[in-house]
Amino acid sequence: MIDVILCDDHALIRRGIRDTLSDASDIRVVGEAGDYGELRALLRTLGSAEAGEGGAAHQPCDVLVLDINLPGRSGLDALHALKDEGSPIKVLVVSMYPEDQYAIRALRAGAYGYVNKGGDPQLLVQAVRTVAQGRKYVTPEIAQMLVESLTAPSTEHPHQKLSDRELQTLVMIASGKRLADIAEDLMLSPKTVSVYRSRVLEKLQLANNSELTVYAIRNGLVGQ
Repeated sequence: MIDVILCDDHALIRRGIRDTLSDASDIRVVGEAGDYGELRALLRTLGSAEAGEGGAAHQPCDVLVLDINLPGRSGLDALHALKDEGSPIKVLVVSMYPEDQYAIRALRAGAYGYVNKGGDPQLLVQAVRTVAQGRKYVTPEIAQMLVESLTAPSTEHPHQKLSDRELQTLVMIASGKRLADIAEDLMLSPKTVSVYRSRVLEKLQLANNSELTVYAIRNGLVGQ
């Protein structure tokens, strides 16, 4: 049996994923979290419960199905933390963002696979099974991007050099969100978000939010 934990800030999406996975006889969802803090608490709780009294900490699940866009610390932050801790949990990123925006970044951060939420639900089941076996799950689109990144590294786009938080700020500004809204969503101070915005403008050599939005649209980071 493959034990799975879901981490997504939208309860309806978690329910849809849970229902999809529950239809598979070899997969069971053992816990759910809505943000990074809840996820960390859940991992500790399940690990301690599985260990029993006086026992060593137990692996709380086999696969973590993780959303990128979480309030506060992002899914990428969670990926980095688990990787730094040497956690044996296999992480499958499930995101609304297109593959060319976050897939390779997530894989480099330690994810075992990346699935778009808008895809076929059965692909999610297949991805969970693949990841649980310790194998990477990538779509043909991601495989092509990986090949291109190896054979033509000089074609790297400027935004690919942004930090995870800077990229997140770029996408949210280009999506029409105000700095105050971004600060609230990310649980950061408006001053901190403003610093991220300044770094993005500097690294991309842009002058204002309008140029930033045009850049994001041209590079497929947001819809037109």
